[in-house]
Amino acid sequence: MLIVDRLDAIPPRAQGAVLALGNFDGVHRGHRSLIEEARAIAGEMGVPAGVMTFEPHPRVLFNPETPPFRLTPMADKLRELAALGVEQTVVLPFDAPLAAMRAEDFVLELLVKRLRMVHIVVGHDFCFGKSRSGDIALLRYMGEMEGFGVTVIDPVGDNDCAPENCFSSSGIRRALQAGDMAAANAQLGRAWSVTGTVARGDQRGRTIGFPTANLSLGDYLRPALGVYAVEVVLDDGRKLPGVANLGRRPTFGKLDENLEVHLFDFAEDIYNRRIEVRLLAFLRPERKFAGLDELKAQIATDSAAARRITAASV
Repeated sequence: MLIVDRLDAIPPRAQGAVLALGNFDGVHRGHRSLIEEARAIAGEMGVPAGVMTFEPHPRVLFNPETPPFRLTPMADKLRELAALGVEQTVVLPFDAPLAAMRAEDFVLELLVKRLRMVHIVVGHDFCFGKSRSGDIALLRYMGEMEGFGVTVIDPVGDNDCAPENCFSSSGIRRALQAGDMAAANAQLGRAWSVTGTVARGDQRGRTIGFPTANLSLGDYLRPALGVYAVEVVLDDGRKLPGVANLGRRPTFGKLDENLEVHLFDFAEDIYNRRIEVRLLAFLRPERKFAGLDELKAQIATDSAAARRITAASV
């Protein structure tokens, strides 16, 4: 997939495309409908299909103190877009000058002059430009004036969704924070995951018979703290079942949020390797234990439950 992140050096093959526009945080099933429509139109026109997105997320610029909320940091987003067959992704640096750009200039300078796009696909609530002043009506008007097409996708969901339960990034965040993995993963169309490099922790897990791979949560949304059944994808493509604790480890007096993953029947050294941890099901909330014996017994119970869930998901 071609990635364009410099608007002063746009290669010719990135111009003249059909573009789906949006933040695409989560690349969920609603987003996929935009991308599928863009690909279908591009196929009919015989031109490339692409996506335009923004980095960082506009919320970071306007509210820099906001807690972590990303469903898919940029590396994850690009991975999911490539998996959907997107040929090119334009990553607009969302900074103060872009935020202050008039809506009309956004269209004329970026979309028409630099990218020479021939058709755009947006969601029904897409807004752009300074103070979100640009809307669907302006896009359609400028499309008529400048000669590009505009397709607007209605809300997408199961069973003719009502607005409050259509697929949305905010709805997925709420489901994750409630520990409702079934609802979150159904909207995503896949298991929500955290990707990172395995760090060396305090290695307490080894002393009680449950060694763990430790990941920082970084910019990821904090879902419900607790224990999850997980599937882990190693950097060599192998998929392994496991159980994970996502939280602050109150038994050991920790305050930092962390993701600790115990892989079943696995003894290899994976320090400093990148892994993807897919959260399949929420097993229980995090809690503090009276001692190591109680903790070990609970981990054994959690592991047995996670084994049943991961075996059924294969």
